[in-house]
Amino acid sequence: MTADPRAKPFLANFEDPEAVAAYADGPRRFVPGLDALHRMTGVLLAERAPDDARVLVLGAGGGLELKALAETHPGWTFTGVDPAEPMLRLAGRTLGPLSGRVELVKGYVEDAPEGPYDAAVCLLTLHFLDADDRRRTAGEIRRRLRPGAPFVAAHSSFPQEPAAREAWLGRYAAYAVASGVEPDKAYGARDAVRATLDLLDPEADEAVLRAAGFRDVAMFYAAFTWRGWVGYA
Repeated sequence: MTADPRAKPFLANFEDPEAVAAYADGPRRFVPGLDALHRMTGVLLAERAPDDARVLVLGAGGGLELKALAETHPGWTFTGVDPAEPMLRLAGRTLGPLSGRVELVKGYVEDAPEGPYDAAVCLLTLHFLDADDRRRTAGEIRRRLRPGAPFVAAHSSFPQEPAAREAWLGRYAAYAVASGVEPDKAYGARDAVRATLDLLDPEADEAVLRAAGFRDVAMFYAAFTWRGWVGYA
């Protein structure tokens, strides 16, 4: 898995110590209902995952979803994969005493153990990849899952027709300002998203998951510029 080259300036923030230190508060201000997204993810995985499930979490840096899932499902163990060493260190600090149930792996999906896993999660990550690499990454995740295992993905996905794209990018920034982000930072983030991310509309994102081999793909989360799906290996 390699990021779209246009996203590299955006991804550089995950190597910046100041940006990493401020990360824990950032996603909640830019992603409506982030805590609810974590809870819904746990509910969807638990429909099929056993009480002692092994769960693969791709893009696990920061540890927010790892902590949420580990707290609510005490029998689960996790493999968290992320290419940014500073973000993995932050994940370890975020997890605290829960870290004994989590293996943190530096790298991309190809660096993840083969499994098989009982469930997988990829939150706020796939939008850094172009469509072909998203499909390949989703396929690598599916290959590591037991048959029928659930996969939850959520990331930036909204209409890409030019006028609609601009309207939704404006709402993305306005929501962040309403959540307490300084306007210059919120609109700077909007400009970075516009310039650096190869975003897809929700129909194309869903098609990526189907092309990777996931069955019964269904959207369960929609919040301004964010969408989430569940599918099954």
